[in-house]
Amino acid sequence: MSEPVNQWPQTLEERIDRLESLDAIRQLAGKYSLSLDMRDMDAHVNLFAPDIKVGKEKVGRDHFMAWQDSTLRDQFTGTSHHLGQHIIEFVDKDHATGVVYSKNEHECGAEWVIMQMLYWDDYERIDGQWFFRRRLPCYWYATDLNKPPIGDMKMRWPGREPYHGAFHDLFPSWKEFWMNRPGKDELPQVAAPAPLEQFLKTMRRGTPAPRMRVR
Repeated sequence: MSEPVNQWPQTLEERIDRLESLDAIRQLAGKYSLSLDMRDMDAHVNLFAPDIKVGKEKVGRDHFMAWQDSTLRDQFTGTSHHLGQHIIEFVDKDHATGVVYSKNEHECGAEWVIMQMLYWDDYERIDGQWFFRRRLPCYWYATDLNKPPIGDMKMRWPGREPYHGAFHDLFPSWKEFWMNRPGKDELPQVAAPAPLEQFLKTMRRGTPAPRMRVR
C-alpha cells in the first residue's frame, strides 16, 4: 500500500512559503561552504540546530565547534567547497531532506587533495529559520591532484591507507545496475514515477545510513 502524498502546500500562502523555504535551504548550503572555507566557526555552527548531536553522547553547538575546529586545524591548511546540483524535498512545512553535490579542494601539506562527494541532508525550521538537523557526507574519491583515483578504495589521503567512501551506498540502484544486465532482446520494465516530494525517498528505498568515516 503506497504512502499518502504530502498535502503541503495547498493555499497560495503555503505555496509562497514553500518557494521561500527552498531558497532559504539553498542559501544554507552555500553558507555552509563559505563559512567552512573561511574558518568562521561561529557562522558555521550556527547553521545547525541548537541541539545538534555530536557523536553518540554530546549535544550542542559548542561541542560541534570543538570537533570542527580540531578537524579543520589539524588536517587541512585550506579548503574550497564548490557546490553542484541541490535536490530538496519537503516532509512537511518545517522539515525537509536534500542531496547536494560538492567538489572540494584541500591543501594538505605537500599534497593538493581533490574530492568528489555528496551530502545527504536533513533540514528543520525552528522559530521561523531553517537549519541543518544533520549532514551525512558520502564520498566518491579523494586523491592528490596528480593521481587519478582509478580502481577501488578511492579515498586516498596523504599518509593513510585508502578506504571506501560510501558515495553510492545510500542508493541500491548502483549495485543493481551492475549486477543485473538485461537480456539482449528483453525490454526493461519501467517503474511508475516517484510520488510528489518522494523522489529521493524512492531512490533510497529505505536504505539505512552507512557508518561514515570523516577522513
